[in-house]
Amino acid sequence: MKVTLLLIWLSVTSLHLHAQEIPYGNNPAAGKYIVLNGIRHYYETYGAGPALLLIHGNGTATKGWKTQIPYFAQKYTVYAVDCRGRGKSDMGTDTLTYVQQAEDMAAFIRVMHLDSVNIIGKSDGAIVALLMGIYYPSHIKKIVAFSANLWPDSTALYDSVIHKIHLDRLAAEEKIRQKDTSDNWEMVRQRMRLMEFQPHITAADLGRIAVPVLVISGDRDVIREEHTLFIYKSIRYADLCFLPGEKHEVPKTNPALFNLLTDKFLSEPFRDTSMRY
Repeated sequence: MKVTLLLIWLSVTSLHLHAQEIPYGNNPAAGKYIVLNGIRHYYETYGAGPALLLIHGNGTATKGWKTQIPYFAQKYTVYAVDCRGRGKSDMGTDTLTYVQQAEDMAAFIRVMHLDSVNIIGKSDGAIVALLMGIYYPSHIKKIVAFSANLWPDSTALYDSVIHKIHLDRLAAEEKIRQKDTSDNWEMVRQRMRLMEFQPHITAADLGRIAVPVLVISGDRDVIREEHTLFIYKSIRYADLCFLPGEKHEVPKTNPALFNLLTDKFLSEPFRDTSMRY
């Protein structure tokens, strides 16, 4: 047992050191640009093997996957794309929508001539991943949807989260009125509006998903537990996982746990649904 624990510790430590050495999100050795739906997107590629697409959350970009990329690059070709307006990707003139971002990611798969991919999406990226399962199923093998919500009200998110998003949007709009240049406040406003007023996904929409989905969240997450359970129950080919004691940041704060569970789901055949229906 001690030897096994030591090997796990050494493996995790090695990946952590490796992640520190590589400037994920700004790595000239791995980064390229590609035009998707008229918008220039930045992406990075690592590893070899089956294709794995990583879709980041609202407030981050490729750099937010630094604790996942070195792990999954050991057995997958990992594609990490900066969604429009985040990281090094251009914004364009449109208002941000989740459907638009799903269209961008589907275009990425087509333009890159990928037969089909596994997807890990976290937070807003999980919403985009679910939309891809709804509208672009032919491109997808499996989906890991970590901490997704289907709509933006208090039946899905905790009240404190909704309140903070609202205040952050108002603060960004005030900075814009003041002509403050300390940040890209229009982009911040767009991001906050995205979370405050979207998405709008129904159980019937989820019922169209025909690929296996791992619905995963922490039991201390910003998403209400009953909402995560509702998502799971609305998808026919789904597995459910609550990570005990873990918060919204678990991919970063406990990558060993997050990576192991998501890799297990992607690697193993999906089990039957006989106990669910």
